[in-house]
Amino acid sequence: MQKTLTNRENFLKGFIRENPVFSLLLGLCPALGVTSTAINGLGMGLATTFVLLMSNVVIALVKNLIPDKVRIPSFIVIIASFVTVVDLVMAGYLPALHAQLGLFIPLIVVNCIVLGRAEAFASKNAVLASAIDGMGMGLGFAFALTLLGAVRELLGNLSLFGVKLIPGDGMIVFVLAPGAFIALGFLIAVVNWYKRDQEKKEKQKKVAA
Repeated sequence: MQKTLTNRENFLKGFIRENPVFSLLLGLCPALGVTSTAINGLGMGLATTFVLLMSNVVIALVKNLIPDKVRIPSFIVIIASFVTVVDLVMAGYLPALHAQLGLFIPLIVVNCIVLGRAEAFASKNAVLASAIDGMGMGLGFAFALTLLGAVRELLGNLSLFGVKLIPGDGMIVFVLAPGAFIALGFLIAVVNWYKRDQEKKEKQKKVAA
């Protein structure tokens, strides 16, 4: 029998244990494509968080009204509606960031994280749990993109969130596509080491108890 998560565990699982990027390896297209700077990663992550949260809530509300034959198309329509809202709001109020993110904003519609949470969680759980799941997974995704962007920006430009920290040029490879793969690989290794270390400590606590 699968363990029922508390609201706290449901929220926190998206940051490390089930982080979309570092643990589940989902959403890698935007993770690699927009994270040349930390602000780009944060902007993309928060946009995805809004879509995840709102689509999870709406799907949890209407799941019993949707016939099984049109379940997935219906989910996509709901997700696309909120992506359109995000796209228009960012174009109107954050034009510079909107231009930087480009096509990756409308591509949130086909982001496997969003549709995956709709199908695997929101369609099977209550509204509150679905909202917490959407917020947690979304912020976990934003955390991963911001961290990846910060590492790439720091090593590539010697700056962070656009602020120059050290005079001179960094390692340009980290601003380019190969640097995204290199930085992501090292971050995944660190997260896996942390998870194994935590599991080892939990086992030691159980043995001691």
